[in-house]
Amino acid sequence: MSNFRFRALAETFNRQAKPAQFPSEKISDYYGSMVFNDRTMREYLTKEAYQSVQMAIKHGQKIDRKVADQVASAMKAWAMSKGATHYTHWFHPLTGTTAEKHDAFINPSEGGKAIEEFQANELIQQEPDASSFPSGGIRNTFEARGYTAWDPTSTAFILENTLCIPTIFVSYTGESLDYKTPLLKSIDAIDKAATQVCQLFDGEINKVYPTLGWEQEYFLVDSALFAARPDLVLSGRTVFGHSSAKDQQLHDHYFGTIHSRA
Repeated sequence: MSNFRFRALAETFNRQAKPAQFPSEKISDYYGSMVFNDRTMREYLTKEAYQSVQMAIKHGQKIDRKVADQVASAMKAWAMSKGATHYTHWFHPLTGTTAEKHDAFINPSEGGKAIEEFQANELIQQEPDASSFPSGGIRNTFEARGYTAWDPTSTAFILENTLCIPTIFVSYTGESLDYKTPLLKSIDAIDKAATQVCQLFDGEINKVYPTLGWEQEYFLVDSALFAARPDLVLSGRTVFGHSSAKDQQLHDHYFGTIHSRA
């Protein structure tokens, strides 16, 4: 045990970089290929359905049930062409992580057979068990069910063999149980208030889009060194150890050189 960390360090130094395989030499050839984006919608949807979805995204208009069936069928056809076999309503409960309820495209039919289908009711709404997620004590025990509802403003995407459909998550009585619902409400409130201010200067402005600047920050730890730290293994964060040099103000913490293996 006294040499455990030394062996882990030696294992790290002896690792070789593994060659990465890419679908194409040009990133632009496959960038967004697993996302049901505007280009994909134009290809798989009828003109009427495409315009209806765009009106829902840009102006918050409701999507007709007939159009929703077309969108669901198009999503299924596109996802299966990419190798997807399942779909899930992808939401953000108050646990700080994402949650998913997976279902297959296969539905049983007569004669012991099965048919591959994906309809509007499966796209628009699902019913996961809300008792598995924090609710702040706003519901009774027998009101355990929750509802996920499709958010057309966020594009669907494929992760491995699953079509992920971004949704909101609400309780049996309609209260928000996720991070996405308050975000959508705040975006709408900012849009209305900011548009009124902007129209004082330019009457042609009819919508304001809030944006978020992301800061990308990550720390790379070799799996051997990670396994040698019980705090990282058990909690996913550093609990003990020496403080960083000058409180993380040196270049080896930020703007450090990325190892060739990464």
